[in-house]
Amino acid sequence: MFSETDGSRKAIGDIHVFFHEGLYHLFHLVLPNHDFIAHAVSTDAIHWRRVRNAIFLGDPGSWDDLMLWTMHVSPDPHKAGAWRMFYTGLSRRDRGLVQRLGLAVSDDLYVWQKHPVHSEDGRGANDPDLVKKAREQSQREESNEITATFDAESCYPISPSPQHYESDLTEGRHWVSFRDPFFCEDSGRGILLVAARVKDGPIVRRGCVAHYTEVRPYHFEPEPALLHPGLYDDVEVPNLFTIQGERYLIGSIREDAKIRYWHAGPDSSDWRSYHDNVLMPQGNYAGRVCEDENGWMLWCFFAMNREDHTANNLMPPPKRLCRADDGVLFLKTFEGFDEWIEDAVKLEKPMLLLPESRGQEARKVDGGWTLESSFGFQGFLLNGPLADFRLDCHLSIDGKGKCGFVFRIDEESHDGYYLSLDLLKGIAQLRSWGTTPDSDGEHMMSFNALQGGNWLARGACGEDFSLLVFGSYIELSIAGRIILSLANLDFQKGHLGIYADSCSLSVTNLSLHPMREPEQRDGQLIGS
Repeated sequence: MFSETDGSRKAIGDIHVFFHEGLYHLFHLVLPNHDFIAHAVSTDAIHWRRVRNAIFLGDPGSWDDLMLWTMHVSPDPHKAGAWRMFYTGLSRRDRGLVQRLGLAVSDDLYVWQKHPVHSEDGRGANDPDLVKKAREQSQREESNEITATFDAESCYPISPSPQHYESDLTEGRHWVSFRDPFFCEDSGRGILLVAARVKDGPIVRRGCVAHYTEVRPYHFEPEPALLHPGLYDDVEVPNLFTIQGERYLIGSIREDAKIRYWHAGPDSSDWRSYHDNVLMPQGNYAGRVCEDENGWMLWCFFAMNREDHTANNLMPPPKRLCRADDGVLFLKTFEGFDEWIEDAVKLEKPMLLLPESRGQEARKVDGGWTLESSFGFQGFLLNGPLADFRLDCHLSIDGKGKCGFVFRIDEESHDGYYLSLDLLKGIAQLRSWGTTPDSDGEHMMSFNALQGGNWLARGACGEDFSLLVFGSYIELSIAGRIILSLANLDFQKGHLGIYADSCSLSVTNLSLHPMREPEQRDGQLIGS
């Protein structure tokens, strides 16, 4: 997991990861100032090392002299061995109310040069002096001089087309949405997707994915919106990609802080939703796709502070993005975690969390255990305290009671994480449940609902569960699909177990693997 250094008063913002020749390149915003786009690299998608920052705010008077927002890096289709970064910029002159898109180019992914601007924009003029200055600046770079040649009739920065999208401060919300660029090839054309807004309809329902086509090298012309659901204020951080002939469009929705997706056929403009099009549960945001040698991955950032998204953010490990036979997308645990897993521990008879009472026992049976608590709650603890682990098992329930997992539980106070599982309805709920010693009365109780998720329950058949806890990262998979994904630091270490409440549980295929504790290297990796 990657984050800014503790105490720096900085936080990671929107991210983009690009894979090239065995190396993951992370480009990300730095909050709250948004004054540069940072760059880090990794060979395993777990450990990260900071390298040279990519681009900075423009000089005073330029179109991007106030803030830099979300970016996207892709190979330059017009120059082999080169890359382009489309990015969002805001200006002081507009008081940050108008968003535009700029372009930077690189020959090595490390040294970037901004494209000169269009003279009509009035932010610096694309005159010979500016072009000369840009090229002189690139020649002063310490290494890897950039050799891109810019078109004298530059179209940058790109502004929203008044024909198709809100483009003026007098429209809609009185600020112009035009951000989060994403470049890709679609049906043989180079297209640029943008989070924008159509011109008509209820003001808070105009969010769309704008669509620009590259008609000649580095020149884009507007098209009607690729997607307008008619529901959202904005469809942020769009992504478009194809798996097995089906096109998928991913967007982040601010209203409920979830990542959603739509699908369409190879040449179709009709975007459809499945019964559940939530790809990532609440708290995960600004999802970006990346393809490496093993397939598609999904990355995002996670906001640990729900009240302030400009502080205490981190980038969780990636998820492997998969397509089911029926076309539905789902996420699997990143296979890179296998490098952190230690040998399975021998499981002894579970220890009871609460004093034993009538109808509560753990019985060894062929292939596993039967955990019974006929009356009330009982936790069945496995082995000793653990910090980081992966627990795998198959659970099925007899009765209409409750069940779930407990982990990082304190043996005396019983403070820790409680993960409830409704095997009949297919509902998972993770809670942090503890004691606040410096308070009294009812304020001593600390109860925090962290995240919930759903799955298509099979009832009496039960489910295969995998619970992965790695530093601050918590992930629950059911039948191989990620249901919960979050970060929390309320509890660091404690007992792990399975609980039953007014039911009998059959626990089979049970295995427990401790994991090596993630390291921290002065902000380069944060896993705790």
